[in-house]
Amino acid sequence: MNNVIEIKKLTKDYGSGRGIFDIDLDIARGEMVGFAGTNGSGKTTTIRHIMGFIQPTKGAACVNGLEAWQHSSEYVREIGYVPGEIAFPDLSTGTIFLKSQADFLNLKDLSYAQELIEHLQLDPGALLRRMSKGMKQKTAIVAALMADPAIIILDEPTTGLDPLMRDAFLEIIRAEHEKGKTIFMSSHMFEELETTCDRVALISNGRLVSIADMEKIRHPETRDYKIEFNDGTDYEKFKTLGFEIVRDQPKYQQVTVSLSGDRLNDLFLTLKGMDVRFVSEVKYNLEKYFHEKLGREEEDE
Repeated sequence: MNNVIEIKKLTKDYGSGRGIFDIDLDIARGEMVGFAGTNGSGKTTTIRHIMGFIQPTKGAACVNGLEAWQHSSEYVREIGYVPGEIAFPDLSTGTIFLKSQADFLNLKDLSYAQELIEHLQLDPGALLRRMSKGMKQKTAIVAALMADPAIIILDEPTTGLDPLMRDAFLEIIRAEHEKGKTIFMSSHMFEELETTCDRVALISNGRLVSIADMEKIRHPETRDYKIEFNDGTDYEKFKTLGFEIVRDQPKYQQVTVSLSGDRLNDLFLTLKGMDVRFVSEVKYNLEKYFHEKLGREEEDE
């Protein structure tokens, strides 16, 4: 797969430690990459560079081999973009706005736009200036996706959506991914990225900390299991049997062990005959992965 988006040593230095610094990230054709980080970490600044809105201090963002600051006008129509801060032009209704967008994109067939409107339960006839945050967000999503763009860039696209509409949007974006679209989506909600993306990049204080392979997050080589014993003798005996204990809670007679999948049988054979209250898997997820990475970064500093 060739790279559609390439970010090389991208830096925007606003001074006093603010900005983004030496960002390196490539996104292959058909790949969906998430962008995680707290507010102010640099997600929006990075995305605006890809769109060609900001001139970098150094480095570059490129789309289809074209450097963004100089050539974004040559590819902007190929991108479905939902900005982090939505500001509509001075038009009366959502319908008129969507029609103006269709004209800009030379889009004649609005059947997919209508499908999106129905899926998101949007009333496009509402006055733009009186729309709620959620309604504006839905309108922006329809405008971004209705021309079936090959590249989709989304900056916190579920902001303002209620849980049902957030699920509806995620269904839409998963379907877009299945069509082979190249998607870059920022979010501060790990679960959204975990259920949709192939990889997720973490940015903190303007610097890229880590890039997670979601296949490895979903199917880790080792898993953690929490075991609580009813009998104190069994609890003490178990701790001497050679399992890797990553957490010990004597107060509850609990241990958490880490082991590979091929040792799961060994664990249960060992526990056979012991007075065990419960055994439960401690699920590994994207949030835990990034907390570990940030913790290690803080230790290094």
